[in-house]
Amino acid sequence: MITSYTATLDRTALGLANEFFVEVSLSAQTEEAFEKFETAVQKVPEILECHLMSGQFDYLLRVTAADAADYERIHRSRISRLPGVQRIQSSLALRTVKAWAGYPI
Repeated sequence: MITSYTATLDRTALGLANEFFVEVSLSAQTEEAFEKFETAVQKVPEILECHLMSGQFDYLLRVTAADAADYERIHRSRISRLPGVQRIQSSLALRTVKAWAGYPI
């Protein structure tokens, strides 16, 4: 089943040279806390993906930024202000070895 068609854009050409994977832990693991966080995430354009996780942290975010200063802005003004955030752990992707290209069918 096809759910949509998209164009793949070169993020570097768009001025978004850096990609970060951000682990977020919430202060509470309740349905209400998850709903508030997920609703707020939808409003942040720099957050490309958000995944509810099992394990050490609650959410994994994929975030794009122009440079380190831009990521600091996103971290301070966007991610840290999301509802219920208790802990943030960020990792810079140095290079994409294999990009997602669709499901293996």
